[in-house]
Amino acid sequence: MNYQETLEYINQVSYKGSVPGLTRVRELLRLIGNPQKQLKFIHIGGTNGKGSTAAFLSTVLVTAGYKTGLFISPYIEEFNERMQINNQNISDDELAEIATYIRPFAESMEDEPTEFELYTAICMEYYARNHCDIVVLEVGMGGEFDATNVIDAPEIAVITAIGLDHTEQLGDTIEKIATTKSKIIKPGCSAVLYKQSDEATDVIRARCEEVGADLYISEPEKLDLISVDLGSQRFNWPGYGELSIPLVGHYQLGNVSVVLKVIEVLNKKGYNLTPDIVREGLARTYWPGRFEVIMKHPTFVVDGAHNPHGIRATAEGLGAVFNDEKLYIIFGVMADKDYDEMLDVILPFAKEVLAVTPDNTRALPAERLAEIIRAKGVSADSFDQLTDAIDTAIDRAGQDGIICAIGSLYMIGDIKKYIKKKKMEKERQ
Repeated sequence: MNYQETLEYINQVSYKGSVPGLTRVRELLRLIGNPQKQLKFIHIGGTNGKGSTAAFLSTVLVTAGYKTGLFISPYIEEFNERMQINNQNISDDELAEIATYIRPFAESMEDEPTEFELYTAICMEYYARNHCDIVVLEVGMGGEFDATNVIDAPEIAVITAIGLDHTEQLGDTIEKIATTKSKIIKPGCSAVLYKQSDEATDVIRARCEEVGADLYISEPEKLDLISVDLGSQRFNWPGYGELSIPLVGHYQLGNVSVVLKVIEVLNKKGYNLTPDIVREGLARTYWPGRFEVIMKHPTFVVDGAHNPHGIRATAEGLGAVFNDEKLYIIFGVMADKDYDEMLDVILPFAKEVLAVTPDNTRALPAERLAEIIRAKGVSADSFDQLTDAIDTAIDRAGQDGIICAIGSLYMIGDIKKYIKKKKMEKERQ
């Protein structure tokens, strides 16, 4: 298969949707020789902050000279973002070559793998072929029955902030969700937990005691914030002095506290991550779609928050950066999310909301979303086309206004592509 045929094949497999269980992915990996057994992992689960945490860790490890795999989901602009080595996307040719190799094995199975299970097998083969020193592996959804949990004990299992999301699949309480996420912690590994509620912490601690894993909890109270602006956040951390991260949003400070705890544990395991390496790695980290500035005049921020927990974090960031200034907010949401709570958090920042319908069968129609927002006393218009909402927001904001687009990472990807296209067209004029 060539690259285009590979994407068509993967899309063809997607009809199965999400089917919990590890039987299929275990069988597929067995058929291709269990490449995952050649690798070491940092396995990252949680509700919010997984991707940013993975990006920080990957960049620090690359800066230290380790050949580092990175597996993320979902992608923002192109499929190849899912699988990276040293923060470079898998090439079209290598993706096609590995998928071509794996396809006959997948099709020989009585119960063929799902789309995500196929991704997982491709990435394991990719990292093994390229002899990665370590792989930063982000869970797709949940933990216990997620395809990535096919690995043996990781070096470290990381649990980021836990909130209520995917409740139909994972449970309707923090304890139930934490339980399924805790199952990435296995005998022989260490665990690092984002400092959070007692409900989640008690579940994670019990799992660690059950399997004999050492538990480390992040210490965000050690972080002494110096400054926040649209380009960076600077802070002091004991033993490191001043550190800087280019990822804006107050929630990133919680994520980087987890990262610094993971680095502490990695160094105990014999890794060589010196303060200078950590300082450089954190400063070089790039992670798209999370409080990312994609335009300066007007200021245009995109953030992939898509649940109440994530929206609260976004709101903290907006307050820290823009104070009391009101924004033009582009907002789209899935009908099965707790959008009422999300709106209550974000509407105090809104000058006006431009409601859109994300490109998803589960999306809440823009017209209905606008009605709900107007009933809450905030001006709102609905748009059939996302591009019309973007153009209208830019026009209304003028040179000095502020726009913030909030919604699924797929929607954020579409916005980024459209803005990039507009910039290229302007340069050609």
